[in-house]
Amino acid sequence: MRSLCFFPSPAGTWVTFGGQITDEVAEQLMTIAYESGVNLFDTAEVYAGGRWVLGEPQSLNEAERSSLVITTKLYWGGNGYYLKCAFSAEIVRAMTYVINQGMAMYWGTSRWTAMEIMEAYSVARQFNLIPPVCEQAEYHLFQREKVEVQLPELYHKIGVGAMTWSPLACGIITGKYENGIPESSRASMKSYQWLKEKIVSEDGRKQQAKLKELNHIAEKLGCTLPQLAVAWCLRNEGVSSVLLGTSNPEQLTENLGAIQVLPKMTSHIVSDIDHILGNRPYSKKDYRS
Repeated sequence: MRSLCFFPSPAGTWVTFGGQITDEVAEQLMTIAYESGVNLFDTAEVYAGGRWVLGEPQSLNEAERSSLVITTKLYWGGNGYYLKCAFSAEIVRAMTYVINQGMAMYWGTSRWTAMEIMEAYSVARQFNLIPPVCEQAEYHLFQREKVEVQLPELYHKIGVGAMTWSPLACGIITGKYENGIPESSRASMKSYQWLKEKIVSEDGRKQQAKLKELNHIAEKLGCTLPQLAVAWCLRNEGVSSVLLGTSNPEQLTENLGAIQVLPKMTSHIVSDIDHILGNRPYSKKDYRS
């Protein structure tokens, strides 16, 4: 069953506070998100270079606090990859133990292949353990194959849902790199040299040209390019939640405005976007709305 991640759906938007922000700003961001209908907040030890702050919405009573859903991740220390099962029953057993001990309600995967997810599911069924319920996967205008082809097949076979991240492709889809790399941007940082190289590459320049065309669609719909990009992710019926990364109130408020754009994402508009992108992946069955 499809559940949209923005209000007023029963699911909720995933929000991560990804910059080096203060407790005060974190609380402000979480309050804005919660008051806008967000109820699911994602955390991880690797966010913000190892320091993430999760504030609490102001003036919440006990019942309201109990409505929050907090997620986190296990990280394989220092090797740069999220913990994967690697076809081992140990991870499934470990997560089953965590849930049975009351430390979590569900578990899912992040950046796992379809084969790895199926392996975990098979192990769980074989040994009467608890299988993963979702996969957290990258999904945006320029990254479509996994979410639009592989995960829908898994959903229909075993019920694994898609929680997607990076709807703005690390800021590329905001359009701020149209005229180069701004000094204050993420791509200007030494640790993001890979992003800079991606932007200035031939493929990166082609993406910027496509974004100019997409901006015309955004203007026609009366929204910003980021709002169009987030709404485009939301309109996919296989997507349960969209994970937003933000470090300031203005950015969060703008991205949350994508819910107002969602009703405007008609089949005609989606077709126009596909025509501009030219990257719609082939699938034997079209699971998209």
